Amino acid sequence: MKKPSKINIKPKILIFVLTLLCIGSLILSVVAPSFSNPIKTVAGTVVIPLQDGVNSIGGWFTNKADLLKSVKSLKSENAKLKRQVNELSQENSLLAQNKYELTRLQDLYKLDKDYSTYKKIAARVIGKDTGNYFNLFTIDKGSDDGIKVDMNVISGGGLVGIVSSVGKNYARVRAIIDDESSVSVSFANTSDTAIASGDLKLITKGYMNLTEIPQKTKVSEGDLVVTSRISNKFLPGIPVGYVTKTKKDANELTQSGQLMPIVDFEHIDEVLVITKLKEVLKD
Repeated sequence: MKKPSKINIKPKILIFVLTLLCIGSLILSVVAPSFSNPIKTVAGTVVIPLQDGVNSIGGWFTNKADLLKSVKSLKSENAKLKRQVNELSQENSLLAQNKYELTRLQDLYKLDKDYSTYKKIAARVIGKDTGNYFNLFTIDKGSDDGIKVDMNVISGGGLVGIVSSVGKNYARVRAIIDDESSVSVSFANTSDTAIASGDLKLITKGYMNLTEIPQKTKVSEGDLVVTSRISNKFLPGIPVGYVTKTKKDANELTQSGQLMPIVDFEHIDEVLVITKLKEVLKD
């Protein structure tokens, strides 16, 4: 059985035939318009919907491309805004630090003026014992700078404590809030004296103990308490705190109460060390 022979049509002949058909269709559409109606109908039914579909697909791809461009633009803008926010946050943080340091230095300068009669050495806190409060801490000035044991330390408008030990380039300070500290104080509006003592548990509530107040002394909430003249280590007249409350003791001879220290013992960065020591009475 013979295989059917393939019909081979040369491309040139095929192009020539198609060209003749196109020319013939054009001539017929001019000479006999009614002849072209079926062709137009076929084109309207088949070609136009196909063209609409192609246009829709093209529009979809165009919209997606525009969306991708928008997303990329938004991501770039978002990254830029994040960088600006980070830069502004750093600037604000630096400004806040500078403002805080300026305030501290202004307070220290004012304190220096308030005690202009005393020679003082400015020092920075470089270490502290564990805990939230500066009850025992180290400063960056020592014997080489003229610091001595028992020199009074002030900051934040009031008494901080006393130098307890000294090295060549550092010194240790025991604050008045420490459990082992006690200060002879007096009330600014009277000459009556009392004892202000530290208590690390009580300071968590913001107070110090105030004891041995004479029974007849009139004490009111808010009265200023300062170091007394009879203190054996502290210079007189340095603000310590304000009375918050008092009560009569069971012995009916004295009163006791609490005071709120002036210094913020949770935040101490710089201090002034008064180089004048309290004169010790000799026989």
